Amino acid sequence: MRDFADNGMSDYRAFVEGKTHLAGEFGFDQVYENPNCYDFQAHLIEWSLRQGRAATFADCGLGKTLMQLVWAENVHRKTNSPVLILAPLSVASQTVEEAEKFGIDAYRSVKGEIPAGRGIITANYERLHYFNADDFAGVVCDESSILKNFDGAIRGHITDFMRKVKYRAMFTATPSPNDYTELGTSSEALGDMAYMDMLQTFFKSNDDTLHPAHIGQQWRFKGHAEPHFWRWVASWARAIRKPSDMGFSDAGWVLPELREIQHQIESKPLNGQLFAMPVKGLPMEREERKATIKERCDLAAELLSQHDSGVAWCHFNAEADYLAEAITGAVNLSGADSDDAKEEKFHAFKAGEIKYLITKPKIAALGVNWQHSAACTYFDDYSYEQYYQAVRRFWRFGQKRPVTVHQIGTTSLSNVAKSRKRKAEAADAMFQAMMEHMIAAQKHKRIFTETDAVRLPAWL
Repeated sequence: MRDFADNGMSDYRAFVEGKTHLAGEFGFDQVYENPNCYDFQAHLIEWSLRQGRAATFADCGLGKTLMQLVWAENVHRKTNSPVLILAPLSVASQTVEEAEKFGIDAYRSVKGEIPAGRGIITANYERLHYFNADDFAGVVCDESSILKNFDGAIRGHITDFMRKVKYRAMFTATPSPNDYTELGTSSEALGDMAYMDMLQTFFKSNDDTLHPAHIGQQWRFKGHAEPHFWRWVASWARAIRKPSDMGFSDAGWVLPELREIQHQIESKPLNGQLFAMPVKGLPMEREERKATIKERCDLAAELLSQHDSGVAWCHFNAEADYLAEAITGAVNLSGADSDDAKEEKFHAFKAGEIKYLITKPKIAALGVNWQHSAACTYFDDYSYEQYYQAVRRFWRFGQKRPVTVHQIGTTSLSNVAKSRKRKAEAADAMFQAMMEHMIAAQKHKRIFTETDAVRLPAWL
């Protein structure tokens, strides 16, 4: 009877293993080390090279640029072929600057040129059509969360390009809460499970008529699918918010204070109301924002002027235009600017030549390092991801001062800040789930103990 039970359990385990979807290893052992890497960075680089096709979700300021440069240099030295790093606007040139600082050769290509002997080529996502995938041994997507924001045609082009290249890496901050789109598009681009297959394998809709492409709050895990989902993610991705998440020391990696100050403007009655009411629905929200634009922008100008520099984040052109008039010496970085003009303003603000910058999160909230500044104003909206990225331009490892964020809303839109807070809590829960399964995936591998010596970069 015992033999039958054991055999039956063994058969069941084999059946379950056969239904799993775990990424394999397509890479190689590391051939180049950079003395500037911290231990946790070196560990992630080694893991992603061994995978060959992997995603690294690392919080802002943890050195994603250095990690992807070292990864790319390894692929170049292994294959003697160039590697392409794709990045958002302004981040491509920033990558070249970082490479020079760390003793790595990188070249920014504007129209697809690949100078002889150059191992790392970096370019904006929008310039991918200038390149041929056959020319590269590896490709890196920097700030890869941007993939889900592109339309289907552009995202498809990026995915197809990556599929033609042997070695693939993606680097971005931690994924958005309750939005598994990013994980699906990342997996598909890396050549693992396709986005639609991911949905059909692990999720079901609360609405049987809903198309899988519209994943979001209305989608939920199938019964008992959640642990298998995170185990699958852990087979091709790693997530880290601080070194101790992967068993390393947090010494030197402590963020300064974040001061989030909520300011509320008293709303006025809308549409003949006797008194102001909480708004419901997009039309009323737009009307409320339009009715309070002067008060919100004047307050933003007053608050930002209390700081030596900073960014006034906005969401609409009318807000940007008003802020440009209200904030003395401010420069508006708008979507209408040419790519060259945008880059000039990015560099001027970072260099301190521009004191106050006005822009939108969807234009400037990905990838740039603004630790020289420590303040911003932000008009409340529902997007946790945009708020997170906007704040993280300043509040990131390497920032030496406390960071102040002035959140500006209205009494009738008080539910907006509450909604974003719930999303922040969901993001923490999502990250914790990822970490638990990634730790389980490595439980038989020694990473770091308290008795180990902490290896600092050579330049310290």
